[in-house]
Amino acid sequence: MQENDTKTGFFQRLKEGLSKTRAALIGNIDQLFAGKKVIDHALLEEMEEILIMADVGPTFALELIEKVREKASRNELVNPAALKEILKDHIREILASCSSPLAIPRNGIFTILVVGVNGGGKTTTIGKIAYNLKDQGLSPVLVAADTFRAAAIEQLEVWSSRAGVHLVKQQAQADPSAVVFDALKSAAAIKADVMLIDTAGRLHTKINLMEEIKKVKRIMARELPGAPHEVLLVLDATSGQNAVAQAKMFQEEVGVTGLVLTKLDSTSKGGVIIRIARELQIPIRYIGVGEGLDDLKNFDSEDFVNALFKSDELVTIRSKANILDGFVKRS
Repeated sequence: MQENDTKTGFFQRLKEGLSKTRAALIGNIDQLFAGKKVIDHALLEEMEEILIMADVGPTFALELIEKVREKASRNELVNPAALKEILKDHIREILASCSSPLAIPRNGIFTILVVGVNGGGKTTTIGKIAYNLKDQGLSPVLVAADTFRAAAIEQLEVWSSRAGVHLVKQQAQADPSAVVFDALKSAAAIKADVMLIDTAGRLHTKINLMEEIKKVKRIMARELPGAPHEVLLVLDATSGQNAVAQAKMFQEEVGVTGLVLTKLDSTSKGGVIIRIARELQIPIRYIGVGEGLDDLKNFDSEDFVNALFKSDELVTIRSKANILDGFVKRS
């Protein structure tokens, strides 16, 4: 019962958190349909523009419009609400293919290397994941491998205290690879289940800093076969299309295996999750909709789509559309 209450509570926060994205995407489409008697080429062009402006990406927008044209030609659309259902179904299909919560086996230390650009929320995300994992009965260890900033180590100390988990750290300016090397020994000694490694925030264009991550990966693989088991990229949803560029570069350079999308409650650009899923097809592990320990949860595509469309509160559009009169006559 408590688990269901927690899930319901997060779903409500997710609906609230997606309000800006919903206004940019669903709200604008509702306005486009309002009062329309026909769905014609002009309306579809406007719809495509709304989709692109909502950061879902040109590939998704084009695919959706083609689906609409195909169904219109087969007389399968009877009103704007039906067209909106096509949008919902297409988003659901794309996100479902990338909805993959992190599965952590309990047969040794599972290592998670967390990467991302400055200000993306890496350290905060690590603390929240550690809290969630501990709540699941696992024993996480945090590793302060962002040694360039003393403040980063201090921030991770605060989060390790809030989550109630062990922290491995060294002094500022220490070699990150050396910190990780020591952390592997420490985690084994205390029989930890999961090791979450914080790395220095870096611009995705800084190749020399990417080389440092590669060095850390080599050290981990040498000391623990198969490590790192997960390379988790944290993306800030407020960065919109920049998040796509970041994901592509990190994927090419260090082999990202999972994504976290943070700050969905602070932006109208949350539609970028659709573009990332469609174009990169990297598993989406977590999404964040707030600053609290409970505001980061496993990504569930069905919950996300229902929250985005507020499925229990869908607006009924009274105006009907004659698809054949409006679309086929102009084709």
